[in-house]
This record gives sequence, structure tokens and C-alpha cells, in this order.
Amino acid sequence: MLAAAAFIGIVVIIILPIPPAWLDILLVLNISFSIITLLLTLFTTDTKELNIFPSVLLTATLFRLALNISSTRLILSRADAGRVIQAFGQFVVSNNYVVGLVIFVIITVIQFVVITNGAGRIAEVAARFTLDALPGKQMSIDADFNAGLIDEDAARQRRKDLQTEADFFGAMDGASKFVRGDAIAGIIIVLINIIGGLAIGMLQKGFTLQQATEIYTILTVGDGLVAQVPAILISTAAGMLVTRSTAEASFGAELTGQFLSYPRVILLTAGMLFLLGLVPGLPTLPFFILSAFCAWLSMTLIKKQRVEREEQEELAAATRLAAVEPEDMYSLLKVELLEIEIGYNLISLTEEAEGGNLLERITAARRKAVGELGIIIQPIRIRDNLHLPPNDYRFKLKGNEIGRGQLRPGMELALCPEGELPEELEGIPTREPTFNLPAVWITEQQRGKAELLGCTTVDASTVLITHLSEIIKTYASELLNRQAVKEMLQALKESSPAVIEELVPELLSLGDIQKIIQNLLREGIPVHDMVTILEQLADQAREVKDIDMLTELVRQSLRRTITHLYTTPGRPLSVISLDPELEKELANSLKNTSKGIIPVMDPLKNRRLVTSLGKLVEEVEIKGTARPVILTSPGIRLPLRRLIEEFFPQVAVLSVHEILPEIKVESAGVIRLDEN
Repeated sequence: MLAAAAFIGIVVIIILPIPPAWLDILLVLNISFSIITLLLTLFTTDTKELNIFPSVLLTATLFRLALNISSTRLILSRADAGRVIQAFGQFVVSNNYVVGLVIFVIITVIQFVVITNGAGRIAEVAARFTLDALPGKQMSIDADFNAGLIDEDAARQRRKDLQTEADFFGAMDGASKFVRGDAIAGIIIVLINIIGGLAIGMLQKGFTLQQATEIYTILTVGDGLVAQVPAILISTAAGMLVTRSTAEASFGAELTGQFLSYPRVILLTAGMLFLLGLVPGLPTLPFFILSAFCAWLSMTLIKKQRVEREEQEELAAATRLAAVEPEDMYSLLKVELLEIEIGYNLISLTEEAEGGNLLERITAARRKAVGELGIIIQPIRIRDNLHLPPNDYRFKLKGNEIGRGQLRPGMELALCPEGELPEELEGIPTREPTFNLPAVWITEQQRGKAELLGCTTVDASTVLITHLSEIIKTYASELLNRQAVKEMLQALKESSPAVIEELVPELLSLGDIQKIIQNLLREGIPVHDMVTILEQLADQAREVKDIDMLTELVRQSLRRTITHLYTTPGRPLSVISLDPELEKELANSLKNTSKGIIPVMDPLKNRRLVTSLGKLVEEVEIKGTARPVILTSPGIRLPLRRLIEEFFPQVAVLSVHEILPEIKVESAGVIRLDEN
């Protein structure tokens, strides 16, 4: 309401005459507002903080023109425009209208030719480049979101900020025309005041030409200066805002931080000023004073930098000393659950200053694992190892190496999953570390050629992150320690306290629950639905104490998850089944050992079983229709899995109770023990 009333007041000022005393107040208000606007642009660090500036520029221009109209009315009608204009006309220009006209013209030229044109050009170029870069920035936001580096809210906020920035520079490009028009209007108003004042003074009030010239010209010049001073402040603020679009601190902080960063430059300036002071004819005292000041300033800055450097060296020395203190030796006993060691050539991938984003992508990989597996992966430590080859990296689980690869920063890895690499593609031959596919390292300039040849290209960081994701999936059961299970149960207790209180520790210990979840993860079953898992355990644990049996019962309760994991919507589930005689023989050969229940059959029959299964799995993989799945009765599912997991870890073994009844099943083959 106040803003609307202010705009109506501006219109009233244009239409109705106001007393000189009120005009003085409004002129002082205009000057104050212009000073505040300029100072705000000096302290702002982001254009979004003043995205209302184009509207402010329009408002200030309209207000200033309204005051010009009111002052013109008073000058021409009463030859009195208030004390502010009178003071500018008499004191500021020493009561000399010629001097006043010259000063007015100079200020107008500075504003119109220098500041306004420069600010308008910068705003125009900034708007053009911002709009041209908008699609690329939006694609970058989408890529970060798809990679898991940011969530949906952050992506939405970035798009909003991007649109705000584009709208701001577009508005500033148009708003700069207000300042230019204001300067032209100021010149026209001054000419009208002088010509109109001379005509009214001589024709209506009987003044002589000398009297009319002195009275109306001084008042007109004073009015012009009162209007142009706020105008030049506002136009300077506009130029300052568009030139500081990349600012990271206030203008004063950046000015001192950047100009005083090289004290030797100031010392050289002191020497040059001293030599200029010795030149005959030049005033010696000002040059010597400035030379002494620059010399003192440079020596002070050099001393300050020396003190800061010594403090940093002392801190570094203290850090190195603390690293070898006896009490810190205990930290060496700690074994990281999962860590990545890299050669020194790969350090650049972790440094943001050099464009590396490996640390962020590792965090994104951990976040992705939560979505795929349902468990929280503890922070993964990454450190350099000078004993590794420069371009090598390796994964260590509990201090033991579980994977290794080689990267070449600045190059792209090209691979062709569906066939051999084209001979036309030149580069450094290698093997893709995750799936051991033939690949070749190529330069970024060859990326387009590789894609035209049907190859897929990825950068070095993506190769490592892909390998890390597979490592996490493969060793998920070992990455789930007891502390992680405790934290998962504590988080679940807030939403489902009843099942936690019933189950732990009365029916099962924390270690038992850990083993059951590890059994599920070992066969690639995600554990998002922890409530269902725990409720099934609470129902069965009173009568069943065997961990393997409880795991099988939990798997049956997760049959919807398991079914969706191995089926494709709209297509039947293709399975490999067992010959009834073989299934019966497996059931009769089960023995309870220290490793759990396993089938103990004749080694020759075991070999035949593995051979027959190998042929069927190969046929399924050649068809490429689905993942190999063996469907058995519940009693022999786990023993059969233990029998074949060493030979076929990728083959899933499911029981008939783990498939939803509505799912159609088709046979992809039958495992037999025939000698053929």
C-alpha cells in the first residue's frame, strides 16, 4: 500500500504545484535515495540480491523527472524554487551562471556519454551471453541431477536462480534506456527553463536582460545540478551492479584484497613517484608525500605477508610434529572399511581448483547405493599412495585389495560393448576395469569420431565411479557392519517402534539381524523394506532359531521385491528348472556342516551338474532375453545356491514361494545329470 501511495504521490507532484519547502524535502530525499542505492551496489555480492534494481531505476528516473517538472513550475511562476536549488545555484557554482552551465554540461556528458553508454553496453552483452549460455547451464543442472550430485529441490532452485539471472540482465539492458532518456530530458528542461525564464522575466515581470539572465539562469543551473547529481549516482550504481556480476565479496574487500596483494608493485610506484618529484618544474612536495606513503604501505604489507607465511609454516610444522606423536600412533591401527588409493597423477581428479569432481561423485555413488541396496554406505576414504604406479588406483576392503584399475586424466575411455573396437580409432589400448571389456584411451578431440563409430566414451572419473558402484554391489554384505545395522534400527524405531521393541533384543540379537541382512545382500536382494523383514523375523523367531531358515522365510515375505527384480513387465519369467530325479537326489544328499546345509553328492555328479548348467546359462545369455534364473523347491534353494555360487555367481536361484502367483513362467531348459 505504501509503494502504491508513493507512485500516486509522484503523479500528484507532476500535476499539482507544491510549495518550495516541500520541494526542498523531496530533493534531499532524492539525493539520499541515490546515495543509498550506490552504496548497496558496492556491498552486494550477487545480482540476485538486487534483482529489483531495474524497477528501482525506473522509479528513481520518474521521481527525478517529477521533481524537475515541479521545480520548473516554481522557477517560471515565482522565480523561487526553494533553498536547495538556490544553494546549488549560488554556493556550488559561486553565483556564476556561466560556470554553472559548464559544470552542468560536463556532468551531463559524463553521465550520458561515459557511464550510461558503458553500463548499457555491458548490460546488453551480459544479457546476450546469459541467454546464449542458458540451454547449456540447464543441461548441466539436469546432468548433475541425473548423476545424483544434487537432489530435486536443489535442481529446482538452480533453475530458478538461472532464470532470475537471465531476467535480471535482460531487464537491465532495457532499464539502461531510462538513464539515457533522463539525461536528454535534463538538457531539454534546462533549455526550456532558460528560454522560458528570460521570456517571462522580460515580457511579464519587466526585468532587464541582465536581471532575467542572472535570476533564471542561476536557478535553472541549480535545478539542473540538483537533478543531475542523483542521476549520476544512480547511473553509476547501475554500471557498478552490472560490472560486479561475478563478485564474491563487497567492492571494498575485493579492491583491497586484489590491489594490495602485490606490495612490490606499490614499492615500485613509490620509487617512480620519487623520481618524478626530482624533475625540475614539477611540484616536489606532493610527489614526495605520496612516494613516502606508498613506500610505508608496501613495507607494511610485505611485513604482514612475512608474518602470515611464518605462521603458516609454524602451523604446518606443528601438524607434522603432531603426526608423529606417540599417542597418534594408535590411529594407524584403524582399518578403513572401504578406501580408495590413487597414484599421484590421479590427484587432480580430487581437486576442485583443477576441475576435479571425484569427491562429489563418490558421495553421489554412496547415495545411489542407498537407493539400490537399501543400506547406508559409510564414508569412503580416498588417499594418494606414492607406491602405486602414477595412473593406477585400487580399492581396499578392510585393508585388503579387492579391485584395481588404471586411468588417464584428461583423456576419454572408448569401448564398444557390442563388438570389437574399430581399427580406425587410434589411442592407448587397455581393458575396462569394471567388466574387463576391450577399450582404448583417446583424446577429447577424438570423442566425436569414436561416437560416430558406435563406441561409448566416458571420462576418467566416470570409469572409477562405475567400478566403485560395482564394488559396492558385489561386497555389499561385507560393507554392512554391526554399527550400520544399529543405526538403521535406530532410524526405523522413530517410525515403527513396536516391531523393534518386540524383536531386539528379546528374540534376536543385533548380530543375528546383521547376518540375515548380509545373506540377503549376498544374493543381490535389496533391503529397502526393513519393516517387512523385521515383522517376518518377529513372527518366526520365537520358533525358528536357525539363521539360514529365517533368511529363507524373509525371502518369501519379500517375494514381490524379488519378483520385480528378475522379471520384465509384460513378459514371462524365463527359468531353468531341475530334473525331478536330480532334485530328489539333491534333497536326499543334504548335510548339516559348519558352513550350513550343503548337498554332498558324488564329485562326478557334481561335475555333470555344473557342466549341464553351464550350457544352459550360455544359451540364455546368447539369447539375451533375461538374466539366468534357476527355479527350485524351497527346501533345496539355499543348498543348490551354495553348490554353484563358486562357478556361476551371477546366476540367481529362486524358490517357487519367492515368485508372485500371477507371474507367468516359461522354461529355458532343464538341468540333467545325463552323461551326454
